[in-house]
Amino acid sequence: MIWGRAVSLVNGAGSPGSDDIRSLRFTSRILSINAAPHRGDTVIDVQGAWILPGLVNAHDHLELNHYGRRKFRQRYANVSEWIDDMRPRLTEDETIRAAQRQPLTERLFVGALKNLLSGVTTVAHHNPYYGELRRTMPIRVLRRYGWAHSFGLENQPAGARGEPGGPVGLRWRRTSAEVPFVLHLAEGVDDAAAKELDHLDELGCLGPNTVLVHGVALDAPALHRVAAVGAGLVWCPGSNIFLFGRPAAIRPLLDAPAAVPPVALGTDSRLTGSLDLLEELKIARETKCASERELLGMVTVNAAKLLRLRHAGRLAAGAPADIVIIPNNGGDAARALLSTSRRDVSLVIVGGRPLVGLPRFAPVFLARSVTPRPIRVDDSPRLADSGLARRIEGCPIPEPGVSVE
Repeated sequence: MIWGRAVSLVNGAGSPGSDDIRSLRFTSRILSINAAPHRGDTVIDVQGAWILPGLVNAHDHLELNHYGRRKFRQRYANVSEWIDDMRPRLTEDETIRAAQRQPLTERLFVGALKNLLSGVTTVAHHNPYYGELRRTMPIRVLRRYGWAHSFGLENQPAGARGEPGGPVGLRWRRTSAEVPFVLHLAEGVDDAAAKELDHLDELGCLGPNTVLVHGVALDAPALHRVAAVGAGLVWCPGSNIFLFGRPAAIRPLLDAPAAVPPVALGTDSRLTGSLDLLEELKIARETKCASERELLGMVTVNAAKLLRLRHAGRLAAGAPADIVIIPNNGGDAARALLSTSRRDVSLVIVGGRPLVGLPRFAPVFLARSVTPRPIRVDDSPRLADSGLARRIEGCPIPEPGVSVE
């Protein structure tokens, strides 16, 4: 538990009469929005910055982010070809073997750190929920979910400890309808990838809690089928373009008659995906498949709905204080987010605990009884929770661009 005073953030970029946040008061939870500070609060003038909910990364493999991007031909027709190229290198490539020998705890931590530095406070990890994820992870990791890796790896190793990808039908049936069931599907551009949706449907596994990842081979009629049953898709354009030359054509899902479009954005791991969620947003904008406002939804409210997360992706009184502050570079919040890189992120708070922020936010750390320590992110000075700084300093896997002073 964190003891300390309430903090009131004031002078946010929101304007009167809008839903944007002009001020926010919090301890471990959000106490009020657009209300006056209370006596005794630590009052912080954010100087016109945007106060946003912590971002949600809807798809990552946290233990795979330290390998670097890898492929062995210009374009693939199906992810199975990439897996076949990768398989012999797991034993023959010494740099890959050395990365595999790193402790799982450290590998998971680096994946979580990648997300934290980009303003992500909640991430969906696609693999088993390892016991190591319960310890020293700086952000929230989705805990209630069902999963299988893919049809291609049902009986082959997929997890960090060689766990099989799992039988899709059996795992879907064992997953509560109240939690998401996550599956790589149609990850390619060939007929085999396109037919996977039919196979999933024949097994009876296409339902309201089904969350498909990638979906590159799905055409408009297939995506209409996905929307019709209330299922959704995690879009990973960075990884898809890297491997296949194009992303999933998600417009039919965005135009489906739903209050919240069933599309979220995910980074995938750095093996094939982007640096972080902020870079993924920029790649997504370049595809011209979605508006800036739609992209903001994909990393906040849409992602939370798809993953069945009640409080994530929004700021509301009583919700956990998962907050990110970014500069106001003109325009609205969506445009500001899409022009932000991790060296620009002003402050990240998880559960009322400031973890990384600009030095001018030192009073927030002190008010929340968090000891700050100087670090640098992409040559920009930051303060970090001292416990987080120690973890960065002691981790045998360096995060490029990050150092502890």
